[in-house]
This record gives sequence, C-alpha cells and structure tokens, in this order.
Amino acid sequence: MSGFIPVNEPLLDGNERAYLAECIETGWISSEGPFVARLEEGMARLTGRAHGVAVTNGSEALELAVEILGIGPGDEVIIPAFTIISCAAPIVRRGAIPVVADADSRTWTMDVSALEALVTPRTRAIMAVHIYGLPVDMEPVLDFAARHGLSVIEDAAEAHGQMYRGRPCGSFGDVSVFSFYPNKHVTTGEGGMVLVDDDALASAGRSKRNLCFEPERRFVHRELGYNMRMSNLQAAVGVAQLERLPEFIARKRTMGERYTQLLADVPGLELPAAETSYAHNDYWVYGLVLADEVPADAREVMRRLAERGTGTRPFFYPMHLQPAFLERGLFAGVSCPVAERLGERGFYIPSGLALTDAQIERSAESVAGVMVELAGVR
Repeated sequence: MSGFIPVNEPLLDGNERAYLAECIETGWISSEGPFVARLEEGMARLTGRAHGVAVTNGSEALELAVEILGIGPGDEVIIPAFTIISCAAPIVRRGAIPVVADADSRTWTMDVSALEALVTPRTRAIMAVHIYGLPVDMEPVLDFAARHGLSVIEDAAEAHGQMYRGRPCGSFGDVSVFSFYPNKHVTTGEGGMVLVDDDALASAGRSKRNLCFEPERRFVHRELGYNMRMSNLQAAVGVAQLERLPEFIARKRTMGERYTQLLADVPGLELPAAETSYAHNDYWVYGLVLADEVPADAREVMRRLAERGTGTRPFFYPMHLQPAFLERGLFAGVSCPVAERLGERGFYIPSGLALTDAQIERSAESVAGVMVELAGVR
C-alpha cells in the first residue's frame, strides 16, 4: 500500500452533510442560526455546565475566558510550560504575567506539585491544560486555588468526552474552554466554546463575543467587544460530530492501544502512559518521546518518517523559550527541564479518526524502521 499517511484526517461521514444542507436550504448560515444554540446546549450537557458560549476558535475561547474573569495588568496566571502559545498569549495581551509550571514527565500535563512555589500575592488564576489524551490532576489544582482565592481556567481543548475521576473534563473551575479544530474529537473546521456555570460570566461572554451590542440600541456601544461569533454552518458540523463522540473516543482508545502493542518492544521510545490513578488515556494523539540515548532529536526522526510516507507533528515548544515572550522580558532565567526535553524529543504520529488499521500498521512499521536505523548510527 502506498500513499502518504497524514498526521490527522477528520471523520465526516455522519449527519454533517444533511445538517449543512439544512442550513443552506433554510438560509440560516450566520451565527443567528439554530445549530449554534444546539451545539452550545450539547456541550453544556456533556460537561454538566449551565452555559455554553460558542466562538470562532479555541484560541479565542481562551481570550474570552481571560477577558470575562477580569484578568488585567500586573496579575499573574500560572500556566503549564508545556502547552500551545494560545494559553499564554491572551494573558500577555491583557498586561498580565504568565508564570510557568514544569510538566510531569509521565503525563506531560502540569506538575501540580510545583504550584506552591509559584504563587505570589499577585497570582490571580491558574490555567490547567489537559494534554494529548490525559487530564491534569484537577483535585490538587482546585484545592490549591480555593486555599489561595484563585480563579481556575480549565483548557479542555483536547479532552472532549474525557473523564477525570468520573467527572467530565470541561466541568471544572470557573471557566472551561474547548477547541473544535479539525484534529479534535469534535470538529467544526474552526471553532471553540466557553463553558461556565455563573450567569453573569455567561452574559458577559455572549456580549463580548458579539461586539457588545446594546439590546435596546444595537449600534450603541458602552463597551468594546469582539467579533468571535461561530456560524450556523460550523455549528451544524459540530452537532453532527457531537452525536458520535462516544464512538470516536472508543475508536481513539483502540487506536492508541494498537500503537502501544506494535511499538512496545521498539528500543529508544517512551510511549504515552495508558492510565493514571484518576483517568484512562483517550489518546487524542499518539505521542512518542525519544530516549536520551537516541542519537537524534525529534526533528531528525520526523524528517526520516516523512521520507517513509508517515506524517508527524512536533510536540509543543515550551512557553518560557518562546522568542515572542523572551523579547518582552518574560521568563528570564526560568528553567523547566521536563518541558524542554519534551519540546526537543517529542512528536506524535498519525492519530486522526479517519486513520485505518492498515495505516496504523504502516505508521508503526515506519517508526520501528527509523529507530533501527538510528541504533546503527552509534
């Protein structure tokens, strides 16, 4: 079998086509259409939240979360060093200061034991980010936040349908957010969601995503908002996807377990943890970390895999090493060795829902072949 195996390809063979046709036939293609509310209600039910606020993408969901919590100049927000820049950017844009916690070497999520050393009188919030299939250990985060009077933002962008100690991810903290990018369990192409229980936060979120139009006089504005509206077309795809979420999670777990079987005996690889004391991995992506003795970094292994027709993507590059932040004088002298190692030696292999069993076999064969090559380099 030939052909390049992409790192992700979404599965769109449910009711997506029918629901999109309904949007076109009725003329409801804007954010005023009924599928937006259906997606908001569906995500709120999934997480046990009172309110869902649909937005244009996951990054904007984080922007809105930081905005409605009133985080501003001089405030400090503790975030993981090992995450996407979308987590830190809204904090910096509002004049607040991101403070990074290193990653846990087994789960790749925030090392919650680091929180106590990072809190100061200026700390305002914690952003807990679920990473690559395993959630953050939320109980210590919530206990710590309660003791110090901090807000909690739960970034569940990669954790649709994931459970933590029997509770759904997206149900924790003051605000939780999701992304619906094409590589997520539920996609709308581009899209995101803010979920809250507090009525005032929900009202603020709905207003700010919609330019802060005044209800009585639409084009009179007392506040400056944003245009973060999700279209009915996007939401229609999301509603169809959400209908199949249990099936998608089961498929992801089967894929992850198969990769583990195929790669368990390949030397030089650290495989993702199958479970922790509080959650089972749902393998949003199947990540690999090169052992220290492997004479190559992730970029070299990814290059060799591409030559074999296997798509990959690098792990996140740590926040405290990002040039955009260093140029602003942030993170001077900060060291997070676990996050740094993951950023240099981690990558993930094809993990999309449309991946076939044969493609899983081929991808694993490619990985094993590259590792054999590298073993002969010494």
